[in-house]
Amino acid sequence: MNIFRLIADLAHLASIFILIQKIQKTRSCRGISFKTQALYALVFVTRYIDLFFRWVSVYNLVMKLFFISSSCYILYLMKYRFRPTHDPSIDTFKIEYLLGPSFFLSLIFNYKFELTEILWTFSIYLESVAIFPQLFMLQRTGEAETITTHYLAALGLYRALYLPNWIYRYFTEDVVDPIAVTAGLVQTGLYLDFFYVYFTKVLHGQKFELPA
Repeated sequence: MNIFRLIADLAHLASIFILIQKIQKTRSCRGISFKTQALYALVFVTRYIDLFFRWVSVYNLVMKLFFISSSCYILYLMKYRFRPTHDPSIDTFKIEYLLGPSFFLSLIFNYKFELTEILWTFSIYLESVAIFPQLFMLQRTGEAETITTHYLAALGLYRALYLPNWIYRYFTEDVVDPIAVTAGLVQTGLYLDFFYVYFTKVLHGQKFELPA
């Protein structure tokens, strides 16, 4: 495993730990999109369904189990334990606009027309836009708690680090994955406005607020 992939995975893990810590410490899921978390859970379940019949390594297995279990745990916290703190009136992005196109694209643009391959491709397309409901919430409220912005920053860093990872793999392994690269570029692009505000305000001790 190259260093970019490793750091990206660590950033992904950090984002999840930050989110769980935020929910448990504040006893609130205020400012967190349940729809985005549900989409990420679907991403992990469809992508890692092969863990039942395809062995790669202990690291790979542990990571797959962690991502599936942690995403389900976050949904449990939001849906049941701290449900009164979630405001569905501002979590209103229509996820069918993300699910439909992602599934449609996975049927057309894939590497092999087999169930597991289609599900993997679907998860790649869906992950690239799963953050939309969360960003839509930020746009509606115009602000966010600092710890929530740290979660989003770690999540964005995870995707951004995959760009040098693909470049590294191209030069060292002669491997190119057009589907993953295209989806990754889309996902990273969605974070640009967020990162601008994060670096210019949050990291300077100011409150995260979107320009009016």
